[in-house]
Amino acid sequence: MRAVESYVQGSWTGTADGVTVNHAVSGDPIATISSAGVDFAATAAYARAVGGPALRELTFHDRAGMLRALGKHLLADTAALYELSTATGATRSDSWVDIEGGAGVLMAYSGVGRREMPNAKVVVDGEPVSLSRDGSFLGAHIIGPRPGVAVHINAFNFPCWGMLEKLAPTFLAGMPMIVKPGSQTAYLTELMVRSIIDSGILPEGSVQLISGSAGDLLDHLGPQDAVAFTGSADTARMLRTHPTIIENSVRFNAEADSLNAAILGESAVPGSSEFDLFIAEVVKEMTTKAGQKCTAIRRVIVPSTVAADVEDAIAARLAGVRVGDPADPETDMGALASLDQRDEVRRSVAALSAVTSVILDRCEFHDVDPARGAFLAPTLLRAGDNRAEAIHSIEAFGPVTTLVSYGGTADAIEVAALGQGSLVASVFTPDDSEAAELALGIAAHHGRVHVVDEACGATSTGHGSPMPQLVHGGPGRAGGGEELGGVRSVHHYMQRTAIQGSPDKITAITGTWTNGSRRTDNGHPFTLHFEELQIGDAITTESRTITIDDIEAFAELTGDFFYAHMDEEAAKASPIFNGRVAHGYLVLSIAAGLFVWAPPGPVLANTGLDNLRFAAPSYPGDELTVHLTAKEKSLRAGSGYGEVRWDAQVVNQRGETAATYELLTMVACRPQGDPA
Repeated sequence: MRAVESYVQGSWTGTADGVTVNHAVSGDPIATISSAGVDFAATAAYARAVGGPALRELTFHDRAGMLRALGKHLLADTAALYELSTATGATRSDSWVDIEGGAGVLMAYSGVGRREMPNAKVVVDGEPVSLSRDGSFLGAHIIGPRPGVAVHINAFNFPCWGMLEKLAPTFLAGMPMIVKPGSQTAYLTELMVRSIIDSGILPEGSVQLISGSAGDLLDHLGPQDAVAFTGSADTARMLRTHPTIIENSVRFNAEADSLNAAILGESAVPGSSEFDLFIAEVVKEMTTKAGQKCTAIRRVIVPSTVAADVEDAIAARLAGVRVGDPADPETDMGALASLDQRDEVRRSVAALSAVTSVILDRCEFHDVDPARGAFLAPTLLRAGDNRAEAIHSIEAFGPVTTLVSYGGTADAIEVAALGQGSLVASVFTPDDSEAAELALGIAAHHGRVHVVDEACGATSTGHGSPMPQLVHGGPGRAGGGEELGGVRSVHHYMQRTAIQGSPDKITAITGTWTNGSRRTDNGHPFTLHFEELQIGDAITTESRTITIDDIEAFAELTGDFFYAHMDEEAAKASPIFNGRVAHGYLVLSIAAGLFVWAPPGPVLANTGLDNLRFAAPSYPGDELTVHLTAKEKSLRAGSGYGEVRWDAQVVNQRGETAATYELLTMVACRPQGDPA
């Protein structure tokens, strides 16, 4: 045995005088855990004073790069983690989800940061809004970092993934964190945190670990801090109503247990691919991590006409599940995390017995002593009344699920909603109309709706697999939070602020050129390297007159003979045009010809355009001019170039706007050694 230590204020600390934690398989003592001696107020202050400033000095791309490096580091040496993970009762495949899946979340959020966020310290949220008639007073929104600390209170079931899926968006947001893992499996979290600290990749103070009780940590939180919790709905309610959290409006996110459902559509009859996929998914969710997943299927909602078929199919498939030592590669399902957890599941099953009957609760245990280890047979129950309160409120957090019959789509929707809010529900049906009715009917009650048919059966990521790009959370009992969700979860740890001022001040604050701000003539901006180019550098081009010959040549070249470009009478008959008009893409092509710098130079490539609008028709005889302005810059670190976003306004001789868009280009950095 050894003491599971905490990492606080830059050092490891622990005591052997703690609560004993037992091996899930053998029942033998494996560690002690205690947070005795930790100064929680000082730990929170250290995060704010040391970790916070270091993180806020970095851009989103800097932090994204660190997440990628950390993910690669964790994936490079997983042997010790896998070996220790068996002590939690996890099989090799269970551990893969926890260990490598957690590292994969870091990689995914690295991509979110690099693709969806600027290489800057704040995010500009939407376009500025004019607050005056003449455009001299504007409003804009920015999303920036908060100078606080995030407290992560994690569950025992995923000691690695559960930590990393909170760490990724928090770190990307620029907020330091204090991690408090579930005590039953904290020894595995500690091993991963040691690897993180030893890597030296993350700034000091950005991650601290409390092993054992969180003590009075929540008493020391303020209005800039945040709490993210994963666990039971009862504990979530208790934490949400903590006096300090209420008094200081501490930002709180909960991902709580829920009675997740899988619904078999009436069209998914026995023998169909969807029926078979449904059976396989239910059994997988019952046995993966021994059912210890907040997303596991707890209610199997099926048409009453095929309930017996479903029952037989699930029982037959469960008969082939090998339960035993998770270290054995042949094992399909290991142990629960602890004997206490097994006893809790047994109590829940006993409570459900008043409204259910047992279909299956026996199995052979291979190469283990089920009396010493935290083993429990997969348990399939049958509800007598599909509206019995217990089956929609009692969660047996283990390899347990209840078969619930329904009598029509409306009934299925109502039954699913009785769970009072869930993280996820799955719908299996080959029928598009049935899928739409069920998915939309239950959507308000779930954070995620997972719809499966034969077309995606082989590629589906699974009912119980939260994906970092999509929301992970749910309404009501599920906690009302969004723990994942790509950039959405990053914003949870940041502050959205409205900024008001003149166009020049909005540009200075946001780092993004705003219409009405100063435009600077420093020569043709396409001749400037990335470092030389400044926001607001601009060019107003010469003019070019559109001719009938231009329109007809463009039609011949492209094959676009739309009547409005080629037929004068038909175009005049249109309620929109006064005669033949130029192709919109001809206008863009003429604009490019006006502003492009032809000789080789710093501009490497045009990578696209955004927000294109054709504001007014362009007729033969119109003279087009382009106002091109450098709007945003984002360096691609280590690549030798950066992305520049240009504001393009095409106007005619009457001063009317013909087209507006944002042009994206890659612009080279100045070669090393080249003088400014």
